[in-house]
Amino acid sequence: MSTPRFVSLPPGVRRTTVETSRGPFAALEALPGSGVPERCPALLVPGLTGSKEDFLAVLQTLAASGRRVVAIDMRGQYESLGPDDESVYTRASLGADIAALLTALGPEPVHLVGHSFGGLVCREAVLAGARPASLTLMSSGPSAVTGQAAAKARALRDAIPELGMAQIWEISLEPDYVGRGVQREIVAFLRARTLGNSEKGLARMSDEILTAPDRVGELAKHCADTGLRTLVLYGEDDDVWDPRVQAAMAEHLNAPKVVIPSAAHSPAWDAPETTAAALRDLWYDTERTLRSSA
Repeated sequence: MSTPRFVSLPPGVRRTTVETSRGPFAALEALPGSGVPERCPALLVPGLTGSKEDFLAVLQTLAASGRRVVAIDMRGQYESLGPDDESVYTRASLGADIAALLTALGPEPVHLVGHSFGGLVCREAVLAGARPASLTLMSSGPSAVTGQAAAKARALRDAIPELGMAQIWEISLEPDYVGRGVQREIVAFLRARTLGNSEKGLARMSDEILTAPDRVGELAKHCADTGLRTLVLYGEDDDVWDPRVQAAMAEHLNAPKVVIPSAAHSPAWDAPETTAAALRDLWYDTERTLRSSA
Protein backbone atom coordinates (compact mmCIF):
# COMPACT_ATOMS: atom_id res chain seq x y z
CA MET A 1 0.00 0.00 0.00
CA SER A 2 1.48 3.34 -1.05
CA THR A 3 1.90 6.01 1.60
CA PRO A 4 1.49 9.56 0.27
CA ARG A 5 3.82 12.34 1.40
CA PHE A 6 0.95 14.83 1.37
CA VAL A 7 -2.79 14.77 0.73
CA SER A 8 -3.61 18.41 -0.01
CA LEU A 9 -4.41 19.12 -3.64
CA PRO A 10 -1.72 21.00 -5.58
CA PRO A 11 -2.73 24.15 -7.49
CA GLY A 12 -4.62 23.30 -10.64
CA VAL A 13 -5.77 19.89 -9.36
CA ARG A 14 -9.43 19.30 -8.48
CA ARG A 15 -11.69 16.46 -7.44
CA THR A 16 -14.25 15.46 -10.02
CA THR A 17 -16.27 12.55 -11.37
CA VAL A 18 -15.83 11.04 -14.83
CA GLU A 19 -19.10 9.76 -16.24
CA THR A 20 -18.82 6.73 -18.55
CA SER A 21 -21.03 4.17 -20.23
CA ARG A 22 -20.15 1.85 -17.33
CA GLY A 23 -20.93 4.32 -14.57
CA PRO A 24 -19.18 7.14 -12.70
CA PHE A 25 -15.58 7.09 -11.45
CA ALA A 26 -14.09 9.35 -8.80
CA ALA A 27 -11.12 11.25 -10.16
CA LEU A 28 -8.48 13.90 -9.68
CA GLU A 29 -8.13 16.16 -12.69
CA ALA A 30 -5.25 18.48 -13.53
CA LEU A 31 -5.30 21.04 -16.34
CA PRO A 32 -2.52 23.20 -17.79
CA GLY A 33 -2.18 26.73 -16.43
CA SER A 34 -3.95 28.18 -19.45
CA GLY A 35 -6.92 25.93 -18.78
CA VAL A 36 -6.87 24.86 -22.43
CA PRO A 37 -5.33 21.43 -23.14
CA GLU A 38 -3.33 21.37 -26.37
CA ARG A 39 -2.02 17.81 -26.20
CA CYS A 40 -3.50 14.35 -25.81
CA PRO A 41 -5.00 13.68 -22.37
CA ALA A 42 -3.67 11.06 -19.97
CA LEU A 43 -5.37 8.54 -17.70
CA LEU A 44 -3.56 7.22 -14.60
CA VAL A 45 -4.76 3.98 -13.00
CA PRO A 46 -3.71 2.97 -9.44
CA GLY A 47 -2.81 -0.40 -8.00
CA LEU A 48 -4.62 -2.91 -5.79
CA THR A 49 -4.75 -1.06 -2.46
CA GLY A 50 -4.13 2.36 -3.96
CA SER A 51 -6.23 5.25 -5.20
CA LYS A 52 -6.08 8.29 -7.43
CA GLU A 53 -4.09 10.06 -4.70
CA ASP A 54 -1.11 7.83 -5.53
CA PHE A 55 -0.43 10.27 -8.39
CA LEU A 56 -0.79 13.55 -6.47
CA ALA A 57 2.92 14.35 -6.73
CA VAL A 58 3.02 14.18 -10.55
CA LEU A 59 -0.37 15.54 -11.67
CA GLN A 60 0.56 19.21 -11.74
CA THR A 61 3.87 18.59 -13.52
CA LEU A 62 2.26 16.36 -16.15
CA ALA A 63 -0.54 18.85 -16.81
CA ALA A 64 1.96 21.69 -17.20
CA SER A 65 3.06 20.08 -20.47
CA GLY A 66 -0.25 21.21 -21.95
CA ARG A 67 -2.60 18.32 -21.34
CA ARG A 68 -5.53 17.19 -19.23
CA VAL A 69 -4.39 14.53 -16.76
CA VAL A 70 -6.91 12.37 -14.91
CA ALA A 71 -6.20 9.88 -12.11
CA ILE A 72 -9.07 7.63 -11.05
CA ASP A 73 -10.19 5.24 -8.37
CA MET A 74 -11.09 1.99 -10.06
CA ARG A 75 -14.50 0.49 -9.39
CA GLY A 76 -14.84 -0.30 -5.67
CA GLN A 77 -11.70 1.65 -4.73
CA TYR A 78 -11.96 4.47 -2.17
CA GLU A 79 -14.43 6.98 -3.66
CA SER A 80 -15.60 5.03 -6.72
CA LEU A 81 -18.64 3.01 -5.73
CA GLY A 82 -18.74 -0.69 -6.46
CA PRO A 83 -21.33 -3.41 -5.90
CA ASP A 84 -20.93 -6.58 -3.84
CA ASP A 85 -20.93 -8.63 -7.05
CA GLU A 86 -17.41 -10.08 -7.18
CA SER A 87 -17.58 -10.63 -10.94
CA VAL A 88 -17.19 -6.90 -11.63
CA TYR A 89 -13.72 -6.93 -10.05
CA THR A 90 -12.01 -9.35 -12.43
CA ARG A 91 -9.13 -8.08 -14.53
CA ALA A 92 -11.31 -8.33 -17.64
CA SER A 93 -14.25 -6.41 -16.14
CA LEU A 94 -12.01 -3.71 -14.70
CA GLY A 95 -10.30 -3.52 -18.08
CA ALA A 96 -13.68 -2.83 -19.68
CA ASP A 97 -14.07 0.04 -17.22
CA ILE A 98 -10.73 1.46 -18.39
CA ALA A 99 -11.83 1.18 -22.02
CA ALA A 100 -14.98 3.14 -21.16
CA LEU A 101 -12.89 5.80 -19.43
CA LEU A 102 -10.65 6.15 -22.49
CA THR A 103 -13.74 6.75 -24.59
CA ALA A 104 -15.15 9.26 -22.11
CA LEU A 105 -11.89 11.25 -22.04
CA GLY A 106 -11.63 11.38 -25.85
CA PRO A 107 -12.14 12.02 -28.69
CA GLU A 108 -8.38 12.50 -28.79
CA PRO A 109 -6.35 9.34 -28.12
CA VAL A 110 -5.49 9.05 -24.42
CA HIS A 111 -2.14 8.11 -22.90
CA LEU A 112 -2.69 5.24 -20.44
CA VAL A 113 -0.60 4.57 -17.33
CA GLY A 114 -1.22 1.57 -15.07
CA HIS A 115 0.56 1.25 -11.74
CA SER A 116 1.09 -2.23 -10.26
CA PHE A 117 -2.21 -4.17 -10.44
CA GLY A 118 -3.49 -1.25 -12.50
CA GLY A 119 -0.94 -2.22 -15.14
CA LEU A 120 -2.44 -5.71 -15.39
CA VAL A 121 -5.89 -4.14 -15.74
CA CYS A 122 -4.72 -1.72 -18.44
CA ARG A 123 -3.16 -4.63 -20.32
CA GLU A 124 -6.54 -6.36 -20.29
CA ALA A 125 -8.17 -3.26 -21.72
CA VAL A 126 -5.66 -3.03 -24.56
CA LEU A 127 -5.84 -6.73 -25.43
CA ALA A 128 -9.64 -6.49 -25.50
CA GLY A 129 -9.46 -3.76 -28.14
CA ALA A 130 -8.98 -0.42 -26.37
CA ARG A 131 -6.76 1.94 -28.37
CA PRO A 132 -4.83 4.33 -26.11
CA ALA A 133 -2.27 6.73 -27.53
CA SER A 134 0.42 4.94 -25.51
CA LEU A 135 0.69 2.46 -22.65
CA THR A 136 2.97 2.72 -19.64
CA LEU A 137 3.34 -0.23 -17.28
CA MET A 138 4.57 1.33 -14.05
CA SER A 139 5.95 -1.05 -11.42
CA SER A 140 3.85 -3.81 -12.97
CA GLY A 141 4.87 -7.32 -13.91
CA PRO A 142 4.15 -9.91 -16.58
CA SER A 143 1.95 -12.13 -14.42
CA ALA A 144 0.92 -12.90 -10.85
CA VAL A 145 2.95 -11.62 -7.93
CA THR A 146 5.19 -14.08 -6.13
CA GLY A 147 7.20 -14.28 -2.93
CA GLN A 148 6.51 -11.80 -0.14
CA ALA A 149 4.14 -9.75 -2.31
CA ALA A 150 2.05 -12.84 -2.94
CA ALA A 151 2.04 -13.68 0.76
CA LYS A 152 0.69 -10.21 1.58
CA ALA A 153 -2.00 -10.37 -1.11
CA ARG A 154 -3.04 -13.85 0.02
CA ALA A 155 -3.19 -12.75 3.66
CA LEU A 156 -5.37 -9.78 2.74
CA ARG A 157 -7.69 -11.87 0.58
CA ASP A 158 -8.15 -14.47 3.30
CA ALA A 159 -8.50 -12.01 6.19
CA ILE A 160 -11.21 -9.80 4.67
CA PRO A 161 -14.09 -12.32 4.94
CA GLU A 162 -13.08 -13.25 8.47
CA LEU A 163 -12.24 -9.86 9.96
CA GLY A 164 -13.44 -7.10 7.63
CA MET A 165 -11.39 -4.04 6.74
CA ALA A 166 -12.27 -2.12 9.90
CA GLN A 167 -10.62 -4.77 12.09
CA ILE A 168 -7.70 -5.21 9.70
CA TRP A 169 -7.12 -1.46 9.96
CA GLU A 170 -7.29 -1.43 13.76
CA ILE A 171 -5.26 -4.59 14.35
CA SER A 172 -2.57 -4.27 11.70
CA LEU A 173 -2.48 -1.23 9.45
CA GLU A 174 -2.98 1.67 11.86
CA PRO A 175 -0.40 0.48 14.43
CA ASP A 176 2.13 0.08 11.61
CA TYR A 177 1.60 3.61 10.27
CA VAL A 178 1.64 5.17 13.71
CA GLY A 179 4.76 3.19 14.65
CA ARG A 180 6.52 4.49 11.55
CA GLY A 181 5.70 8.05 12.49
CA VAL A 182 3.35 8.77 9.60
CA GLN A 183 1.73 12.19 9.96
CA ARG A 184 -1.69 12.25 11.58
CA GLU A 185 -3.49 13.77 8.57
CA ILE A 186 -2.02 11.12 6.27
CA VAL A 187 -3.04 8.34 8.67
CA ALA A 188 -6.56 9.79 8.62
CA PHE A 189 -6.56 9.70 4.82
CA LEU A 190 -5.25 6.13 4.76
CA ARG A 191 -7.99 5.09 7.16
CA ALA A 192 -10.67 6.68 4.98
CA ARG A 193 -9.23 5.03 1.88
CA THR A 194 -8.92 1.63 3.53
CA LEU A 195 -12.47 1.66 4.85
CA GLY A 196 -13.81 3.19 1.63
CA ASN A 197 -12.82 0.14 -0.41
CA SER A 198 -15.44 -2.44 -1.32
CA GLU A 199 -14.49 -5.47 0.78
CA LYS A 200 -15.79 -7.87 -1.86
CA GLY A 201 -13.90 -5.95 -4.49
CA LEU A 202 -10.64 -5.84 -2.58
CA ALA A 203 -10.78 -9.56 -1.84
CA ARG A 204 -11.48 -10.40 -5.47
CA MET A 205 -8.78 -8.06 -6.79
CA SER A 206 -6.32 -9.63 -4.35
CA ASP A 207 -7.17 -13.00 -5.89
CA GLU A 208 -6.79 -11.53 -9.37
CA ILE A 209 -3.25 -10.33 -8.69
CA LEU A 210 -2.42 -13.79 -7.34
CA THR A 211 -3.70 -15.62 -10.42
CA ALA A 212 -2.86 -13.31 -13.35
CA PRO A 213 -1.46 -15.26 -16.31
CA ASP A 214 1.52 -14.13 -18.38
CA ARG A 215 0.07 -12.30 -21.39
CA VAL A 216 3.24 -10.48 -22.40
CA GLY A 217 3.53 -12.46 -25.62
CA GLU A 218 0.02 -11.41 -26.62
CA LEU A 219 0.76 -7.78 -25.77
CA ALA A 220 4.04 -7.89 -27.72
CA LYS A 221 2.21 -9.13 -30.81
CA HIS A 222 -0.49 -6.51 -30.35
CA CYS A 223 2.08 -3.73 -30.10
CA ALA A 224 3.91 -4.99 -33.17
CA ASP A 225 0.67 -5.23 -35.14
CA THR A 226 -0.78 -1.87 -34.10
CA GLY A 227 2.31 0.22 -33.42
CA LEU A 228 1.21 0.93 -29.85
CA ARG A 229 4.05 2.69 -28.03
CA THR A 230 4.71 1.00 -24.69
CA LEU A 231 7.00 1.95 -21.81
CA VAL A 232 8.08 -0.18 -18.84
CA LEU A 233 8.92 2.03 -15.86
CA TYR A 234 9.88 0.89 -12.36
CA GLY A 235 11.96 1.75 -9.32
CA GLU A 236 15.36 0.17 -8.96
CA ASP A 237 14.34 -1.16 -5.53
CA ASP A 238 10.85 -2.41 -6.44
CA ASP A 239 9.83 -5.06 -3.90
CA VAL A 240 6.63 -6.31 -5.55
CA TRP A 241 7.80 -7.47 -8.98
CA ASP A 242 11.53 -8.12 -9.21
CA PRO A 243 13.20 -5.42 -11.35
CA ARG A 244 14.89 -8.17 -13.36
CA VAL A 245 11.48 -9.60 -14.23
CA GLN A 246 10.27 -6.19 -15.36
CA ALA A 247 13.42 -5.68 -17.44
CA ALA A 248 12.82 -9.02 -19.15
CA MET A 249 9.23 -7.99 -19.83
CA ALA A 250 10.42 -4.79 -21.49
CA GLU A 251 12.78 -6.78 -23.68
CA HIS A 252 10.01 -9.19 -24.68
CA LEU A 253 7.78 -6.22 -25.55
CA ASN A 254 10.63 -4.56 -27.46
CA ALA A 255 9.77 -1.55 -25.34
CA PRO A 256 12.02 1.05 -23.73
CA LYS A 257 12.46 0.76 -19.98
CA VAL A 258 13.13 3.48 -17.46
CA VAL A 259 14.60 2.48 -14.11
CA ILE A 260 14.00 5.17 -11.50
CA PRO A 261 16.96 5.55 -9.10
CA SER A 262 16.27 5.53 -5.36
CA ALA A 263 12.67 4.46 -5.95
CA ALA A 264 10.82 1.34 -4.83
CA HIS A 265 7.29 0.30 -5.82
CA SER A 266 5.82 3.82 -5.95
CA PRO A 267 8.06 5.92 -8.22
CA ALA A 268 5.41 8.61 -8.58
CA TRP A 269 5.97 9.35 -4.87
CA ASP A 270 9.60 8.28 -4.49
CA ALA A 271 10.89 10.30 -7.47
CA PRO A 272 8.06 12.38 -8.93
CA GLU A 273 10.10 14.67 -11.17
CA THR A 274 12.06 11.81 -12.75
CA THR A 275 8.90 9.77 -13.20
CA ALA A 276 7.02 12.68 -14.76
CA ALA A 277 9.91 13.41 -17.12
CA ALA A 278 9.94 9.82 -18.37
CA LEU A 279 6.19 9.91 -19.01
CA ARG A 280 6.41 13.26 -20.80
CA ASP A 281 9.20 11.99 -23.05
CA LEU A 282 7.13 9.00 -24.15
CA TRP A 283 4.04 11.14 -24.68
CA TYR A 284 5.89 13.78 -26.72
CA ASP A 285 7.49 11.16 -28.95
CA THR A 286 4.17 9.40 -29.45
CA GLU A 287 2.38 12.63 -30.36
CA ARG A 288 5.08 13.54 -32.87
CA THR A 289 4.48 10.17 -34.53
CA LEU A 290 0.72 10.67 -34.49
CA ARG A 291 1.05 14.10 -36.09
CA SER A 292 3.42 12.90 -38.78
CA SER A 293 1.09 10.04 -39.73
CA ALA A 294 -2.06 12.17 -39.74
